[in-house]
Amino acid sequence: MITGIFYPDSGSIIFDGKPFDPANDIAKIGYMPEERGLYKKMKIGEQTLYLARLKGLAKKDATEKIKQWFERFEMESWWNKKVEDLSKGMQQKLQFVTTVLHNPKLIILDEPFSGLDPVNSNLIKDEIFNLAKSGATIIFSTHRMEQVEEICDHIVLVNKGQKILDGTVDQVKQDFKEHLYKISFVDNNGVIADNDIFTIQSQSADNIIIQKKKGKAITTFCNTCFPTEALSNRSMKYYRALTIFLSAKCMERRWRAGFRKLIIE
Repeated sequence: MITGIFYPDSGSIIFDGKPFDPANDIAKIGYMPEERGLYKKMKIGEQTLYLARLKGLAKKDATEKIKQWFERFEMESWWNKKVEDLSKGMQQKLQFVTTVLHNPKLIILDEPFSGLDPVNSNLIKDEIFNLAKSGATIIFSTHRMEQVEEICDHIVLVNKGQKILDGTVDQVKQDFKEHLYKISFVDNNGVIADNDIFTIQSQSADNIIIQKKKGKAITTFCNTCFPTEALSNRSMKYYRALTIFLSAKCMERRWRAGFRKLIIE
């Protein structure tokens, strides 16, 4: 509906502080569908120019912008190729360019990394960050949560058309974290048992997985797991670093003292 393809049966859409007007506002939106929306028999240069003109760019301005983007993505030699002659990844790069060429205020990306190798994925990712820094609002649709965590500031999770989760990525991670920590011993200097700070989830000869109880202070947790009297003077600086790691709620850190290693997972 926000792309103007469908119209709502009820309710309203607010775009840029005003009721959404598809006829006028569509030129301010860039939409990249998961399925290729390109004409396979058409030459790449001509097609990109045609789509840019549909978004309201003059021919001269459109041509200049196309050349800039093609140079940035190392696509200069593609101008006279047909879309059907390109690989899936090359088509994806072309479709991204046609989506953002007219400097839209709102950019909607549906699985933008599909078919891309790691190098081109990083290239597209960098451009997404640049567009966001320049003031564009980006809606990023994906099922890959590691991409959401790396790229997005805010997350909305939808199931069967209903919103079931909404918040910043940091807040969602905070709300749903399990407080699990894996401790691997270089030298096992004793037995750690359940207490009022944490419970043991599993253990073996050289490591245990513990779960910190909610509401317990990080400093108390550190003192319980690693009492200062058990640390040599040489290891005290590592203990302080461990406290900082836990306070920062890091997902994965490695900490090594003179006699044991902690992996936070």
